Amino acid sequence: PLAIWLADELAACIGGPGVDCILPLPLSAQRMRERGFNQAQEIARPLSRRFGLALVPDACARVRDCAPQASLPWKERQANIRNAFECRIDLSGKSVAVVDDVMTTGATLNEFARVLKRHGAARVENWVAVRTLPSEYSGKLPLPWNALTCFMSFSTSLKSRPTPAT
Repeated sequence: PLAIWLADELAACIGGPGVDCILPLPLSAQRMRERGFNQAQEIARPLSRRFGLALVPDACARVRDCAPQASLPWKERQANIRNAFECRIDLSGKSVAVVDDVMTTGATLNEFARVLKRHGAARVENWVAVRTLPSEYSGKLPLPWNALTCFMSFSTSLKSRPTPAT
């Protein structure tokens, strides 16, 4: 299945994780009903097994259904996702990995990291399988960028925008 392949590729980029647990990015209840599965959780499951880390899928929830980020201009995405998540556990002093399938602007991951840090997370790593780029980059970058995807992981904090790991 695709989720296992994405997890394998992502694991190769991550190497040895320095986190305490894995949290898949939550879907809204409506989106979950539509899809029948959370794609981030499907990628997170084999990563959890591979690295021997706890997968905590119910620790957080998406409590506000938002307009799909892909339908919005880049500059509107941060406001759209604000206050969409809640965390139900104490993460004091923990380093956590958030798994998501696709990142475009990083607005969703930034908002989720903000919530996790408010609940005590000392460090949040975002493990993202696929990265899309703005259309102005199409055809101007060498492969694999030309296909608008790459496998990556990066760290984020409340005060800085996420940047790809090198």
